[in-house]
Amino acid sequence: MTAEDRAVVARQLGRPPRALVGVAHRCPCGQPDVVETSPRLEDGTPFPTLYYLTCPRASAAASRLESAGRMKEWQAELGTDPELAAGYQAAHESYLATRDARDVLPTRATAGGMPDRVKCLHALAGHALAAGPGVNPIGDRAVAGMGEWWAAGPCAQPETGESAR
Repeated sequence: MTAEDRAVVARQLGRPPRALVGVAHRCPCGQPDVVETSPRLEDGTPFPTLYYLTCPRASAAASRLESAGRMKEWQAELGTDPELAAGYQAAHESYLATRDARDVLPTRATAGGMPDRVKCLHALAGHALAAGPGVNPIGDRAVAGMGEWWAAGPCAQPETGESAR
């Protein structure tokens, strides 16, 4: 992760980022929109969020999907669609394997509710963007539903140090 990437992420978040490992995905505008974080914060505290959606526009788009009831809708589908449930279980195992390769946490916490619940579209979209299409079926749905959050250009303007939300 470059110093410039770290500065962009800090502007996106409005605070210094913690436990950064690297950029996990770049927005089509070229800036980070998902970062990978260490399974532990700098002080050793477990931090189960491996992929963090940092772009404020992408985050707002995920929030709109949550407000529109997509989590409840997709949660209901998990109970009736065995193929979707199997794909979501596989996404959970993939996520944990990636995280555990960095550091095994004392508990095998869920990510975004995986594998049984659809809890946080921000986490699921971050995982889908970082891992690529076809790894997390609910995350892929979230990313598709978020639209083109990058269309207005970069969310963090390096030359001014201000975020455009």
